[in-house]
Amino acid sequence: MKLFSNKKKKEEEKTSSKIKKAKDIIKKEKQKIKLEKRKLKEEKLKRFSSSKLGHLLKKIFLIDANKPRTLKEQILSIVYFELMGAIMCLILLFAISGGKNYIKLYAELSKLIDVYDTITTDYYGNIDKKNLVDSAISSMVASVDDTFTNYSSESGTEEFMENIEGTYEGIGASVSVDENNNIYVVEVFEDGPAEKAGLKAKDIILKVDNKDFTGKSSDDVAQYIKTSNNNKVTLTISRSNQIKQIKINRQKIATPTVTTKLLEESNKKIGYISISIFTSVTTEQFEKKLTSLEKKNIDALIIDVRNNSGGYLTTATDITSLFLEKGKTIYQLSNSSGITKIKDKTKEKRTYPIAVLINKESASASEILAAAIKESYNGHIVGVNSYGKGTVQKTKQLSDGSMIKYTIEKWLTPKGNWIDEKGVKPTEYVEYDITKKDNQLEQAITILIRDLTK
Repeated sequence: MKLFSNKKKKEEEKTSSKIKKAKDIIKKEKQKIKLEKRKLKEEKLKRFSSSKLGHLLKKIFLIDANKPRTLKEQILSIVYFELMGAIMCLILLFAISGGKNYIKLYAELSKLIDVYDTITTDYYGNIDKKNLVDSAISSMVASVDDTFTNYSSESGTEEFMENIEGTYEGIGASVSVDENNNIYVVEVFEDGPAEKAGLKAKDIILKVDNKDFTGKSSDDVAQYIKTSNNNKVTLTISRSNQIKQIKINRQKIATPTVTTKLLEESNKKIGYISISIFTSVTTEQFEKKLTSLEKKNIDALIIDVRNNSGGYLTTATDITSLFLEKGKTIYQLSNSSGITKIKDKTKEKRTYPIAVLINKESASASEILAAAIKESYNGHIVGVNSYGKGTVQKTKQLSDGSMIKYTIEKWLTPKGNWIDEKGVKPTEYVEYDITKKDNQLEQAITILIRDLTK
């Protein structure tokens, strides 16, 4: 028994010795790591001290890097540099944020944050946090009490941007549903992939990529083509009772916003240009169509912006600049800083008679064009008073893809008139008569012929 006890004791002593050695090794490694950390910190401090900012701070605070420092001085030095680092981070954050005072913003929104925190933490039911934030933003924007200041969700923003940019991923054709619920091709865009592939107006679409769209809506077809992951789509169509398959490339398409025709009356050639919306691609389309008409030696021009709700201010400015003399006022902007006149800076101009067609749905950019042609070109405005939108909006996309649109200033006509809620007043007031063949257009032609035969 004693023999066994001595053996056990020796084993315990041996194990204890191993543990002690292991502890000594760990202790030495810890000391080594501590020394390495201190060395790295001193090197970091040395590098900072040798930098321009370090030299500047040493001069300001009379710090001598070569003088031995007490423990108290070292501690104060560390605290100081940590504090300076924090201040530099705050300055950097301030610069990145565009100068916004987030401390002030937090104080102003503390009540809103408190309510949000309380509801999301303590409410007994399920809470959709995203919907909660969206509702708060919608209410905030609505309280501004401005028709044109609003909030759009991600899907609404995507649709708005697609319309205003004038481009989308697709095949270059528009579709609709006929009286027999057939999805048919309304229009094939000029020089687009659909036209190149041989698709034609009035073709009835039966399938897309072998998916049956019978009885579906035209939006279903358009959405499928726009969001397809394929570079090509295959349309199964019916044409003259024959079934055909057409493969069409998907690509970025510029939506046609400008249409033209040549009118001939009393041996005079009158160009007609209709603008449906002022998008980012409209100026290029307008210039191309105008050049084409002028090559046919037009004597006068009609610009039709009836039912045009507006669009980009810059697009309206660029199109108007094609006609005015350099230095003529296009419109004026009025805000808290005063009034700024926006003048034509181009050398390009026209001198032939112009008539602009407007109605009560002509708004914003349409009204800017009409007012400039009326007051700075001495052109004719035919139709009824326009919508009367005399303000300018700016958009801001938010982090999740949603967007707010808000009013930043008002615009005035070249002569300083504010048309808000009044509209641009026509020089020739003509109400549209549904029983006649576009009597407003006919009146514009008559007026221009009168000018040309004076």
